[in-house]
Amino acid sequence: MKYVSTRGQAPSLDFQGVTLAGLASDGGLYVPESWPQFSHDEIAAMAGLPYARLAQKIMQPYVGDCLTPERLLELCEQAYGRFAHAAVTPLKQLDETQWVLELFHGPTLAFKDVALQLLGLLFEEFLARPREDGGDEHITIVGATSGDTGSAAIDAVAGRAKVDIFMLHPHGRVSDVQRRQMTTVIAPNVHNIAIDGSFDDAQAMVKRMFNDSAMTGRFGIAAVNSINWARLMAQVVYYFYAALQLGAPHRKVAFSVPTGNFGDVFAGYVAAKMGLPIERLIVATNVNDILHRALSAGDYSASTVTPTAAPSMDIQVSSNFERLLFDGCGRDASALAAQMKHFEVTKAMQLTNAQRESAAALFSSARADAGDMANAMRWAFEATGEVLDPHTAIGLHAARAAEGIPAGVPIVTLATAHPAKFVDAVERATGVRPGLPARVGDLFEREERCDRLPGNYEAVAAYVAERATPKHG
Repeated sequence: MKYVSTRGQAPSLDFQGVTLAGLASDGGLYVPESWPQFSHDEIAAMAGLPYARLAQKIMQPYVGDCLTPERLLELCEQAYGRFAHAAVTPLKQLDETQWVLELFHGPTLAFKDVALQLLGLLFEEFLARPREDGGDEHITIVGATSGDTGSAAIDAVAGRAKVDIFMLHPHGRVSDVQRRQMTTVIAPNVHNIAIDGSFDDAQAMVKRMFNDSAMTGRFGIAAVNSINWARLMAQVVYYFYAALQLGAPHRKVAFSVPTGNFGDVFAGYVAAKMGLPIERLIVATNVNDILHRALSAGDYSASTVTPTAAPSMDIQVSSNFERLLFDGCGRDASALAAQMKHFEVTKAMQLTNAQRESAAALFSSARADAGDMANAMRWAFEATGEVLDPHTAIGLHAARAAEGIPAGVPIVTLATAHPAKFVDAVERATGVRPGLPARVGDLFEREERCDRLPGNYEAVAAYVAERATPKHG
Protein backbone atom coordinates (compact mmCIF):
# COMPACT_ATOMS: atom_id res chain seq x y z
CA MET A 1 0.00 0.00 0.00
CA LYS A 2 1.35 3.40 -1.02
CA TYR A 3 0.18 6.76 0.31
CA VAL A 4 -0.09 10.02 -1.62
CA SER A 5 -0.46 13.62 -0.49
CA THR A 6 -3.72 15.46 -1.05
CA ARG A 7 -1.63 18.29 -2.55
CA GLY A 8 0.38 16.11 -4.91
CA GLN A 9 3.90 17.46 -4.34
CA ALA A 10 5.21 15.18 -1.58
CA PRO A 11 6.81 11.78 -2.21
CA SER A 12 4.57 8.73 -1.89
CA LEU A 13 5.34 6.65 1.20
CA ASP A 14 4.62 3.24 2.65
CA PHE A 15 2.76 2.73 5.93
CA GLN A 16 5.86 3.03 8.10
CA GLY A 17 6.80 6.24 6.30
CA VAL A 18 3.41 7.93 6.76
CA THR A 19 3.21 6.86 10.40
CA LEU A 20 6.52 8.53 11.22
CA ALA A 21 5.95 11.53 8.92
CA GLY A 22 2.43 12.64 9.90
CA LEU A 23 1.83 15.70 7.72
CA ALA A 24 3.11 15.58 4.13
CA SER A 25 6.05 17.83 3.26
CA ASP A 26 3.87 19.87 0.84
CA GLY A 27 1.40 20.74 3.60
CA GLY A 28 -1.10 18.12 2.48
CA LEU A 29 -2.42 15.03 4.23
CA TYR A 30 -1.55 11.48 3.29
CA VAL A 31 -4.28 9.16 2.01
CA PRO A 32 -4.08 5.64 0.56
CA GLU A 33 -3.50 5.50 -3.18
CA SER A 34 -6.76 3.56 -3.39
CA TRP A 35 -9.38 2.33 -0.92
CA PRO A 36 -9.17 -1.40 -0.15
CA GLN A 37 -12.57 -3.09 -0.25
CA PHE A 38 -14.19 -6.04 1.48
CA SER A 39 -16.98 -8.05 -0.13
CA HIS A 40 -20.37 -8.63 1.49
CA ASP A 41 -19.30 -12.18 2.40
CA GLU A 42 -15.95 -11.05 3.82
CA ILE A 43 -17.68 -8.54 6.10
CA ALA A 44 -20.26 -11.12 7.16
CA ALA A 45 -17.44 -13.49 8.13
CA MET A 46 -16.09 -10.86 10.57
CA ALA A 47 -19.15 -11.06 12.84
CA GLY A 48 -18.28 -12.13 16.36
CA LEU A 49 -14.53 -11.55 16.11
CA PRO A 50 -12.82 -10.19 19.24
CA TYR A 51 -11.98 -6.50 18.87
CA ALA A 52 -8.22 -6.94 18.42
CA ARG A 53 -8.63 -9.60 15.75
CA LEU A 54 -11.20 -7.50 13.89
CA ALA A 55 -8.80 -4.54 14.09
CA GLN A 56 -6.02 -6.60 12.53
CA LYS A 57 -8.27 -7.69 9.64
CA ILE A 58 -9.53 -4.15 8.91
CA MET A 59 -6.08 -2.54 9.12
CA GLN A 60 -3.91 -5.16 7.39
CA PRO A 61 -4.56 -3.84 3.84
CA TYR A 62 -3.31 -0.41 4.93
CA VAL A 63 -0.23 -1.78 6.68
CA GLY A 64 0.91 -3.85 3.71
CA ASP A 65 4.19 -5.64 4.31
CA CYS A 66 5.36 -3.16 6.97
CA LEU A 67 3.96 -5.54 9.62
CA THR A 68 3.08 -9.21 9.37
CA PRO A 69 -0.52 -10.14 10.28
CA GLU A 70 0.84 -11.90 13.36
CA ARG A 71 2.78 -8.85 14.54
CA LEU A 72 -0.09 -6.45 13.87
CA LEU A 73 -2.40 -8.71 15.90
CA GLU A 74 0.10 -8.74 18.78
CA LEU A 75 0.22 -4.93 18.77
CA CYS A 76 -3.59 -4.70 18.69
CA GLU A 77 -3.92 -7.12 21.59
CA GLN A 78 -1.36 -5.12 23.55
CA ALA A 79 -3.06 -1.79 22.80
CA TYR A 80 -6.61 -2.90 23.60
CA GLY A 81 -5.60 -5.02 26.57
CA ARG A 82 -5.34 -1.76 28.53
CA PHE A 83 -9.04 -0.97 28.11
CA ALA A 84 -11.36 -1.29 31.11
CA HIS A 85 -14.15 -3.05 29.20
CA ALA A 86 -13.68 -6.49 27.66
CA ALA A 87 -15.61 -5.39 24.56
CA VAL A 88 -13.20 -2.41 24.17
CA THR A 89 -15.95 -0.26 22.54
CA PRO A 90 -19.28 -1.56 23.95
CA LEU A 91 -22.59 -0.67 22.34
CA LYS A 92 -25.61 0.44 24.42
CA GLN A 93 -29.24 0.80 23.38
CA LEU A 94 -31.17 3.94 24.40
CA ASP A 95 -34.49 3.31 22.66
CA GLU A 96 -35.83 1.44 19.63
CA THR A 97 -33.70 3.51 17.24
CA GLN A 98 -30.93 5.20 19.20
CA TRP A 99 -27.70 3.55 20.34
CA VAL A 100 -24.43 4.84 21.78
CA LEU A 101 -21.00 3.38 21.09
CA GLU A 102 -18.86 3.90 24.19
CA LEU A 103 -15.37 4.81 23.04
CA PHE A 104 -14.09 6.03 26.42
CA HIS A 105 -12.94 2.87 28.18
CA GLY A 106 -9.25 3.48 27.49
CA PRO A 107 -6.73 4.83 30.00
CA THR A 108 -7.56 8.54 29.48
CA LEU A 109 -11.35 8.15 29.19
CA ALA A 110 -11.68 9.41 25.60
CA PHE A 111 -12.07 7.97 22.12
CA LYS A 112 -8.57 9.12 21.21
CA ASP A 113 -7.19 6.17 23.21
CA VAL A 114 -8.57 3.71 20.65
CA ALA A 115 -6.10 5.01 18.07
CA LEU A 116 -3.31 6.43 20.18
CA GLN A 117 -2.63 3.35 22.29
CA LEU A 118 -1.86 1.59 19.02
CA LEU A 119 0.00 4.55 17.51
CA GLY A 120 2.40 4.68 20.48
CA LEU A 121 3.25 1.03 19.89
CA LEU A 122 3.70 1.61 16.15
CA PHE A 123 6.15 4.45 16.82
CA GLU A 124 8.16 2.21 19.12
CA GLU A 125 8.07 -0.67 16.63
CA PHE A 126 9.26 1.37 13.67
CA LEU A 127 11.89 3.40 15.56
CA ALA A 128 13.49 0.20 16.86
CA ARG A 129 14.25 -0.93 13.31
CA PRO A 130 17.82 -0.31 12.14
CA ARG A 131 18.40 2.56 9.74
CA GLU A 132 20.13 1.88 6.44
CA ASP A 133 23.04 4.13 7.46
CA GLY A 134 23.36 2.39 10.83
CA GLY A 135 22.32 5.54 12.72
CA ASP A 136 19.78 5.95 15.48
CA GLU A 137 16.41 7.51 14.69
CA HIS A 138 14.52 9.75 17.10
CA ILE A 139 11.17 11.50 16.63
CA THR A 140 9.77 14.66 18.14
CA ILE A 141 5.98 14.58 18.34
CA VAL A 142 4.47 18.05 18.15
CA GLY A 143 0.72 18.17 18.61
CA ALA A 144 -2.16 20.50 19.33
CA THR A 145 -5.10 19.47 21.45
CA SER A 146 -8.51 20.88 22.23
CA GLY A 147 -8.65 18.54 25.20
CA ASP A 148 -8.51 14.79 24.66
CA THR A 149 -5.82 14.14 22.05
CA GLY A 150 -3.13 15.51 24.35
CA SER A 151 -3.78 13.23 27.29
CA ALA A 152 -4.25 10.16 25.10
CA ALA A 153 -1.04 10.84 23.16
CA ILE A 154 0.98 11.55 26.28
CA ASP A 155 -0.25 8.36 27.93
CA ALA A 156 0.67 6.38 24.81
CA VAL A 157 4.29 7.60 24.55
CA ALA A 158 5.33 8.71 28.07
CA GLY A 159 8.67 7.15 28.94
CA ARG A 160 9.16 5.52 25.53
CA ALA A 161 12.67 5.53 24.10
CA LYS A 162 13.45 7.60 21.01
CA VAL A 163 10.33 9.78 21.36
CA ASP A 164 9.85 13.31 22.73
CA ILE A 165 6.35 14.80 22.86
CA PHE A 166 5.44 18.49 22.92
CA MET A 167 1.70 19.05 23.34
CA LEU A 168 0.11 22.47 22.89
CA HIS A 169 -3.27 23.29 24.40
CA PRO A 170 -5.16 26.62 24.55
CA HIS A 171 -4.69 28.10 28.02
CA GLY A 172 -7.92 28.07 30.04
CA ARG A 173 -9.95 26.38 27.30
CA VAL A 174 -9.77 22.71 28.33
CA SER A 175 -11.51 21.14 31.31
CA ASP A 176 -9.67 20.61 34.60
CA VAL A 177 -9.67 16.85 34.11
CA GLN A 178 -8.41 17.15 30.53
CA ARG A 179 -5.61 19.49 31.61
CA ARG A 180 -4.54 17.39 34.57
CA GLN A 181 -4.47 14.20 32.52
CA MET A 182 -1.73 15.91 30.49
CA THR A 183 0.14 17.97 33.04
CA THR A 184 0.41 15.34 35.77
CA VAL A 185 2.32 12.89 33.57
CA ILE A 186 5.83 13.55 34.83
CA ALA A 187 8.20 11.91 32.38
CA PRO A 188 11.44 13.26 30.90
CA ASN A 189 10.13 13.02 27.31
CA VAL A 190 6.81 14.81 28.01
CA HIS A 191 6.48 18.59 27.57
CA ASN A 192 3.15 20.38 28.06
CA ILE A 193 2.68 23.88 26.66
CA ALA A 194 -0.31 26.13 27.37
CA ILE A 195 -0.49 28.82 24.70
CA ASP A 196 -2.34 32.12 24.80
CA GLY A 197 -4.89 31.61 22.03
CA SER A 198 -7.33 29.06 20.60
CA PHE A 199 -6.93 25.47 19.45
CA ASP A 200 -6.87 26.71 15.85
CA ASP A 201 -3.89 28.92 16.75
CA ALA A 202 -2.11 25.92 18.26
CA GLN A 203 -2.90 23.71 15.28
CA ALA A 204 -1.64 26.37 12.86
CA MET A 205 1.68 26.43 14.75
CA VAL A 206 1.99 22.66 14.51
CA LYS A 207 1.34 22.73 10.75
CA ARG A 208 3.86 25.53 10.35
CA MET A 209 6.51 23.53 12.19
CA PHE A 210 6.08 20.64 9.74
CA ASN A 211 6.91 23.07 6.94
CA ASP A 212 9.76 24.84 8.75
CA SER A 213 12.99 23.49 7.24
CA ALA A 214 15.02 24.86 10.16
CA MET A 215 13.04 22.51 12.44
CA THR A 216 12.53 19.52 10.15
CA GLY A 217 16.21 19.58 9.20
CA ARG A 218 17.25 19.02 12.82
CA PHE A 219 14.32 17.12 14.31
CA GLY A 220 12.16 14.21 13.20
CA ILE A 221 8.89 16.10 13.58
CA ALA A 222 5.98 13.66 13.84
CA ALA A 223 2.23 13.97 14.37
CA VAL A 224 -0.30 12.34 16.68
CA ASN A 225 -3.25 14.51 15.66
CA SER A 226 -5.68 12.89 13.25
CA ILE A 227 -3.60 14.35 10.41
CA ASN A 228 -1.55 11.16 11.03
CA TRP A 229 -3.03 8.46 8.82
CA ALA A 230 -2.22 5.61 11.25
CA ARG A 231 -4.37 7.21 13.91
CA LEU A 232 -7.32 7.67 11.60
CA MET A 233 -6.97 4.11 10.28
CA ALA A 234 -7.40 2.68 13.77
CA GLN A 235 -10.67 4.59 14.17
CA VAL A 236 -12.20 2.85 11.14
CA VAL A 237 -12.38 -0.38 13.14
CA TYR A 238 -15.11 0.60 15.57
CA TYR A 239 -17.51 1.48 12.76
CA PHE A 240 -17.23 -2.11 11.57
CA TYR A 241 -17.45 -3.38 15.16
CA ALA A 242 -20.70 -1.54 15.90
CA ALA A 243 -22.32 -2.21 12.54
CA LEU A 244 -21.58 -5.94 12.71
CA GLN A 245 -23.31 -6.14 16.08
CA LEU A 246 -26.38 -4.44 14.60
CA GLY A 247 -26.70 -6.78 11.63
CA ALA A 248 -24.24 -5.57 8.99
CA PRO A 249 -23.65 -6.31 6.22
CA HIS A 250 -27.26 -7.51 5.90
CA ARG A 251 -28.56 -4.28 7.45
CA LYS A 252 -27.53 -0.65 7.04
CA VAL A 253 -26.53 1.48 10.04
CA ALA A 254 -26.35 5.28 10.46
CA PHE A 255 -23.82 7.03 12.67
CA SER A 256 -23.94 10.44 14.38
CA VAL A 257 -20.50 11.79 15.20
CA PRO A 258 -19.62 14.77 17.44
CA THR A 259 -17.15 16.52 15.21
CA GLY A 260 -14.30 18.99 15.58
CA ASN A 261 -11.32 18.13 13.40
CA PHE A 262 -13.34 15.78 11.11
CA GLY A 263 -11.04 12.80 11.75
CA ASP A 264 -13.52 10.62 13.63
CA VAL A 265 -16.29 11.01 11.08
CA PHE A 266 -13.87 10.69 8.16
CA ALA A 267 -13.00 7.26 9.56
CA GLY A 268 -16.67 6.39 8.98
CA TYR A 269 -16.33 7.56 5.38
CA VAL A 270 -13.34 5.23 5.00
CA ALA A 271 -15.39 2.34 6.43
CA ALA A 272 -18.09 3.04 3.83
CA LYS A 273 -15.47 3.15 1.06
CA MET A 274 -14.26 -0.26 2.25
CA GLY A 275 -17.73 -1.73 1.75
CA LEU A 276 -19.47 -1.28 5.12
CA PRO A 277 -23.14 -0.49 4.37
CA ILE A 278 -23.55 2.89 6.10
CA GLU A 279 -26.88 4.63 5.55
CA ARG A 280 -25.64 8.03 6.63
CA LEU A 281 -22.92 9.84 8.54
CA ILE A 282 -24.38 12.71 10.57
CA VAL A 283 -21.82 15.42 11.33
CA ALA A 284 -22.78 16.99 14.67
CA THR A 285 -21.23 20.37 15.50
CA ASN A 286 -21.66 22.87 18.30
CA VAL A 287 -21.95 26.62 17.61
CA ASN A 288 -18.48 26.48 16.03
CA ASP A 289 -20.29 25.17 12.98
CA ILE A 290 -17.95 25.54 10.00
CA LEU A 291 -18.55 21.90 9.02
CA HIS A 292 -22.33 22.22 9.23
CA ARG A 293 -22.17 25.31 7.01
CA ALA A 294 -19.83 23.56 4.58
CA LEU A 295 -21.99 20.45 4.24
CA SER A 296 -25.37 22.20 4.22
CA ALA A 297 -24.51 25.29 2.16
CA GLY A 298 -21.05 24.74 0.66
CA ASP A 299 -19.59 27.57 2.79
CA TYR A 300 -16.30 26.53 4.40
CA SER A 301 -15.42 29.86 6.02
CA ALA A 302 -13.73 30.21 9.38
CA SER A 303 -14.91 32.67 11.99
CA THR A 304 -13.89 33.37 15.58
CA VAL A 305 -13.85 30.36 17.89
CA THR A 306 -16.54 30.51 20.57
CA PRO A 307 -15.58 28.70 23.80
CA THR A 308 -18.27 26.21 24.87
CA ALA A 309 -18.88 23.40 27.35
CA ALA A 310 -17.76 20.98 24.60
CA PRO A 311 -14.17 22.23 24.17
CA SER A 312 -12.97 19.43 21.89
CA MET A 313 -15.36 20.82 19.26
CA ASP A 314 -14.30 24.45 19.63
CA ILE A 315 -12.58 24.43 16.26
CA GLN A 316 -13.02 26.50 13.11
CA VAL A 317 -10.47 24.82 10.85
CA SER A 318 -11.03 21.08 10.51
CA SER A 319 -7.84 19.57 9.12
CA ASN A 320 -9.24 16.25 7.98
CA PHE A 321 -11.90 17.89 5.83
CA GLU A 322 -9.14 18.24 3.24
CA ARG A 323 -9.14 14.46 2.79
CA LEU A 324 -12.85 14.47 1.95
CA LEU A 325 -12.44 17.42 -0.42
CA PHE A 326 -9.63 15.52 -2.18
CA ASP A 327 -11.89 12.59 -2.97
CA GLY A 328 -14.72 15.01 -3.81
CA CYS A 329 -12.72 16.73 -6.54
CA GLY A 330 -11.77 13.45 -8.19
CA ARG A 331 -8.38 13.39 -6.45
CA ASP A 332 -7.17 16.36 -8.50
CA ALA A 333 -4.27 17.28 -6.22
CA SER A 334 -3.26 20.46 -8.05
CA ALA A 335 -6.81 21.84 -7.95
CA LEU A 336 -7.13 21.01 -4.26
CA ALA A 337 -3.73 22.53 -3.44
CA ALA A 338 -4.84 25.81 -5.02
CA GLN A 339 -8.17 25.64 -3.19
CA MET A 340 -6.48 25.01 0.20
CA LYS A 341 -3.82 27.68 -0.32
CA HIS A 342 -6.59 30.20 -1.06
CA PHE A 343 -8.37 29.11 2.13
CA GLU A 344 -5.20 29.45 4.20
CA VAL A 345 -4.86 33.07 3.04
CA THR A 346 -8.51 34.16 3.13
CA LYS A 347 -10.01 31.72 5.69
CA ALA A 348 -12.93 31.31 3.26
CA MET A 349 -13.77 28.71 0.64
CA GLN A 350 -16.77 27.68 -1.42
CA LEU A 351 -17.00 23.97 -2.10
CA THR A 352 -17.30 23.04 -5.77
CA ASN A 353 -20.50 21.41 -7.02
CA ALA A 354 -18.62 18.11 -7.36
CA GLN A 355 -17.40 18.30 -3.76
CA ARG A 356 -20.87 19.12 -2.45
CA GLU A 357 -22.54 16.33 -4.42
CA SER A 358 -19.92 13.80 -3.38
CA ALA A 359 -20.33 14.68 0.32
CA ALA A 360 -24.14 14.76 0.15
CA ALA A 361 -24.22 11.13 -0.97
CA LEU A 362 -23.22 10.03 2.54
CA PHE A 363 -23.11 13.02 4.88
CA SER A 364 -25.66 15.27 6.53
CA SER A 365 -25.06 17.68 9.39
CA ALA A 366 -26.64 19.40 12.37
CA ARG A 367 -25.73 22.23 14.71
CA ALA A 368 -26.42 22.19 18.45
CA ASP A 369 -26.36 25.19 20.77
CA ALA A 370 -25.97 25.05 24.55
CA GLY A 371 -29.68 24.45 25.06
CA ASP A 372 -29.80 21.60 22.56
CA MET A 373 -26.81 19.99 24.23
CA ALA A 374 -28.30 20.26 27.73
CA ASN A 375 -31.66 18.93 26.54
CA ALA A 376 -30.01 15.88 25.00
CA MET A 377 -28.09 15.17 28.22
CA ARG A 378 -31.30 15.58 30.21
CA TRP A 379 -33.31 13.30 27.91
CA ALA A 380 -30.69 10.55 28.00
CA PHE A 381 -30.55 10.63 31.78
CA GLU A 382 -34.29 10.88 32.45
CA ALA A 383 -35.42 8.45 29.73
CA THR A 384 -32.63 5.88 29.83
CA GLY A 385 -30.49 6.50 32.92
CA GLU A 386 -27.43 7.17 30.78
CA VAL A 387 -25.15 10.06 31.72
CA LEU A 388 -23.50 11.58 28.64
CA ASP A 389 -20.69 14.09 28.27
CA PRO A 390 -21.39 17.34 26.35
CA HIS A 391 -19.79 16.17 23.08
CA THR A 392 -21.76 12.93 23.00
CA ALA A 393 -24.93 14.88 23.84
CA ILE A 394 -24.40 17.03 20.75
CA GLY A 395 -24.10 13.85 18.70
CA LEU A 396 -27.29 12.49 20.26
CA HIS A 397 -29.15 15.75 19.57
CA ALA A 398 -28.20 15.42 15.88
CA ALA A 399 -29.16 11.73 15.82
CA ARG A 400 -32.61 12.37 17.30
CA ALA A 401 -33.21 15.29 14.94
CA ALA A 402 -32.15 13.38 11.82
CA GLU A 403 -34.71 13.19 9.04
CA GLY A 404 -35.01 10.86 6.10
CA ILE A 405 -33.38 7.82 7.64
CA PRO A 406 -35.49 4.77 6.74
CA ALA A 407 -37.44 3.00 9.47
CA GLY A 408 -35.56 0.11 10.98
CA VAL A 409 -32.12 1.67 10.46
CA PRO A 410 -30.39 2.01 13.85
CA ILE A 411 -28.58 5.29 14.56
CA VAL A 412 -25.37 4.97 16.56
CA THR A 413 -24.02 8.05 18.34
CA LEU A 414 -20.32 7.89 19.05
CA ALA A 415 -19.84 8.49 22.80
CA THR A 416 -16.49 10.19 22.68
CA ALA A 417 -15.61 10.93 26.31
CA HIS A 418 -16.46 9.84 29.84
CA PRO A 419 -18.90 12.30 31.47
CA ALA A 420 -16.56 12.76 34.47
CA LYS A 421 -14.22 14.75 32.22
CA PHE A 422 -16.88 17.49 32.10
CA VAL A 423 -18.52 17.32 35.52
CA ASP A 424 -19.76 20.91 35.69
CA ALA A 425 -21.60 20.82 32.36
CA VAL A 426 -23.11 17.41 33.16
CA GLU A 427 -24.24 18.52 36.60
CA ARG A 428 -25.86 21.69 35.24
CA ALA A 429 -27.91 19.66 32.77
CA THR A 430 -28.79 16.58 34.83
CA GLY A 431 -28.19 17.36 38.50
CA VAL A 432 -25.76 14.44 38.58
CA ARG A 433 -22.05 14.96 39.24
CA PRO A 434 -20.30 11.94 37.70
CA GLY A 435 -17.27 10.57 39.49
CA LEU A 436 -14.00 9.60 37.89
CA PRO A 437 -13.47 5.84 37.49
CA ALA A 438 -11.23 4.29 40.10
CA ARG A 439 -8.55 3.57 37.49
CA VAL A 440 -7.86 7.29 37.12
CA GLY A 441 -6.90 7.37 40.80
CA ASP A 442 -5.71 10.50 42.57
CA LEU A 443 -5.70 12.78 39.53
CA PHE A 444 -6.46 15.93 41.50
CA GLU A 445 -3.72 15.31 44.05
CA ARG A 446 -0.84 14.89 41.62
CA GLU A 447 1.81 17.48 40.80
CA GLU A 448 1.30 19.40 37.56
CA ARG A 449 4.03 20.41 35.14
CA CYS A 450 3.28 22.83 32.29
CA ASP A 451 4.85 25.89 30.67
CA ARG A 452 2.79 28.81 29.41
CA LEU A 453 3.92 30.52 26.20
CA PRO A 454 2.65 33.46 24.16
CA GLY A 455 0.57 32.56 21.12
CA ASN A 456 3.31 33.05 18.54
CA TYR A 457 5.18 30.48 16.52
CA GLU A 458 8.67 31.76 17.25
CA ALA A 459 8.28 31.23 21.01
CA VAL A 460 6.99 27.68 20.55
CA ALA A 461 9.65 26.74 17.99
CA ALA A 462 12.43 28.04 20.26
CA TYR A 463 11.00 26.07 23.19
CA VAL A 464 10.93 22.84 21.18
CA ALA A 465 14.40 23.39 19.69
CA GLU A 466 15.91 23.88 23.14
CA ARG A 467 14.49 20.64 24.56
CA ALA A 468 14.10 18.13 21.71
CA THR A 469 16.61 15.45 20.73
CA PRO A 470 17.90 15.75 17.14
CA LYS A 471 16.50 13.11 14.79
CA HIS A 472 19.80 11.35 14.35
CA GLY A 473 21.14 12.20 17.78
